Amino acid sequence: MDTKLTDLTLTEQAWLLARGACSSRELVDAHLARIDLLEPQLHAFVEVYRDAARKLADAADLSRAAGLPVGRFHGLPIGIKDLFDIEGQVTTVGSRMWATRRATQTSAAVERLFSAGMIPLGKLHMVEFAFGGWGTNALMGTPHNPWDLERARVPGGSSSGTAVAVASGMVPAGLGSDTGGSVRVPAAFCGITALKVTYGRISLHGAAPLSWTLDSVGPMARSVADCAALFDLLAGPDPRDPSTLSQPPLQTPSPLLDDLNGVRIALPPRSQLPDFMHPSVIESWQRAASLLEQQGATIVPLPLPDGFFDLSLPASLIIAAEAFTVHRDWIDDPAQPINDVIRARVLNARRFRAADYAGALREMAERRRAFDAWFRDCDALLLPTVATPAPPLDTIDENSALPNYLTRPVNYLGLCALALPSGLHEGLPLGVQLIGQPNAERELIDIGQLLEQALSFQSQPSSVLSSTPIPKGR
Repeated sequence: MDTKLTDLTLTEQAWLLARGACSSRELVDAHLARIDLLEPQLHAFVEVYRDAARKLADAADLSRAAGLPVGRFHGLPIGIKDLFDIEGQVTTVGSRMWATRRATQTSAAVERLFSAGMIPLGKLHMVEFAFGGWGTNALMGTPHNPWDLERARVPGGSSSGTAVAVASGMVPAGLGSDTGGSVRVPAAFCGITALKVTYGRISLHGAAPLSWTLDSVGPMARSVADCAALFDLLAGPDPRDPSTLSQPPLQTPSPLLDDLNGVRIALPPRSQLPDFMHPSVIESWQRAASLLEQQGATIVPLPLPDGFFDLSLPASLIIAAEAFTVHRDWIDDPAQPINDVIRARVLNARRFRAADYAGALREMAERRRAFDAWFRDCDALLLPTVATPAPPLDTIDENSALPNYLTRPVNYLGLCALALPSGLHEGLPLGVQLIGQPNAERELIDIGQLLEQALSFQSQPSSVLSSTPIPKGR
């Protein structure tokens, strides 16, 4: 196995491939070998597409050798969260109930990856129905956070397998989804980068819904540049998803900024953050603000609107009500193998009245208008992504709102956000999120690339995993 190839970012792999320094088959084989080494312990994959991936890699190499026009990412591998349909393949949505259900269509997001010539290495585990922030899955199995080889820790959810696969080098990048933090929370716990796009930026056609009001598709990778490149591939109108038709045109990618002069970053007072914040998370967040200031940004001390973090509660109501509608035909059936925690979470919405749901939607629209006015004079808001480093798996409360407490307000308010690793505490990743106004993904990417450089987060668990066995049965 060539560990150097699997430790490269997606854009670094693309650079080598374009210059003939490696082949698509070599890249795919290197990642498949890494999967063979690590998957028995990390449990990130529902299914690995070994034979298909090798055939697609060979075809990509033939296309390049023949001089056919190919895109930048033609022949590069990627992982897919198991709620995106691929025609003819199983889509479980994290549930044993659908362990053999084969898709009859290919999701719009995966179509765009295929059109760019990317090669799916397989489907990745997730929280059942995408309804949970810790990343656990009692019936399908919980992926192991690769940053602790001695004690099993949460990977974050719901895009748990994607984060684990990217962090451990089994895939260079992956496709996830975010309804209340589901790409950002696992990114923070696993030390990778993830982009939560504005609702309607990327088509949800062929992606299993949790909440049709708050769902979004998001790229997950090991650099801001990788997430930016995948965003450019994935975003755009799709007539099969009407929510994408009113988005403004995508901005042309700009060269890396020299500095952040003229950029205004809102920073709330420490007193507004929840009391349960870990001190290392606070320190990492404040250091990120200082680094942004050193890059030329103006840090604007700006209190958040009253009750900002309490927006997690009405967001939860909307998610639960819509999830119940999606799953109402089988959620009550005791014969279906659905985890009791997830079943109860969905059934909790049965007590909501139609007036509760309608009122929640109206209140959300009003809060969005008010927050738009608050945000008018700033380019981004800097917050921690999660309140603590990844806790041990055997210590968590499945009903705790802690993992999504800092992320759900972003979905509720219709914003976009970029999560990136900001440091380590006792060998565990910490993370911050840059939050932007609707459709401001390009601005966040520009800011995030300079912050990423300043943070210099280079530690990767993959270098340890390649030579250190992971204890089983934990």
